[in-house]
Amino acid sequence: MNFLNFETRLFVYMGMFGSGKTELAINTAIELRKHSSHVALVDIDVISPYFRSRDERDFLKTKGIEVIAPPGVLSHADLPIITAQMGGYISNPNYFTVADVGGNEDGATVLGSVKQFLDSTDKTVFFVVNTLRPFSTTIDEIAKNVQKLSEMGKVKIDYLVCNTNIGVETSNEDIRKGEEIVEKVSEYLEIPVAFTAVKNEINYSGKFPIFRLKRYLVNLW
Repeated sequence: MNFLNFETRLFVYMGMFGSGKTELAINTAIELRKHSSHVALVDIDVISPYFRSRDERDFLKTKGIEVIAPPGVLSHADLPIITAQMGGYISNPNYFTVADVGGNEDGATVLGSVKQFLDSTDKTVFFVVNTLRPFSTTIDEIAKNVQKLSEMGKVKIDYLVCNTNIGVETSNEDIRKGEEIVEKVSEYLEIPVAFTAVKNEINYSGKFPIFRLKRYLVNLW
């Protein structure tokens, strides 16, 4: 997957809780690093206490990727903390930047708080859909989620991403059914599908371009 084809320098991932935004954000940053020495990942996820880009800060630093998140003890606070540094990287024309946005309405609201930076930036906004997560299983549910979070985040959704999975138990049939649902949402909302995200170990090709993901986030319990 060549993200340079999107002709943008800010990649924003938003969606419902558990859709897989953080894994996609990390993989996207690593992919962009192959093409540029200036890549940053801005973690504005204030929702999930388990899967956050900031927890992979040391690993991503070894890859030459800057991770921008609240400093020190604030790093693990469930608070809508947006630092000036975050806004600076979002609007910095010298960096490819990936923004990992928190899930559901609360996360979208925090995204709206950096609207002043987003409006002055060449950006692409992706809405990530996992059709095997609660409240994202039907065309109607997904369409309402897209419209609601777009409004609360004060951004236009440029692309949908099909990230249908149930972890290691994901089958090709799961992904195929997910693509069918996301395709119908795409037609209904008139928002194109950018790609389908598939774990590296799954041999799958379907309706949309494939972005093969390496799993970096694992449960610690």
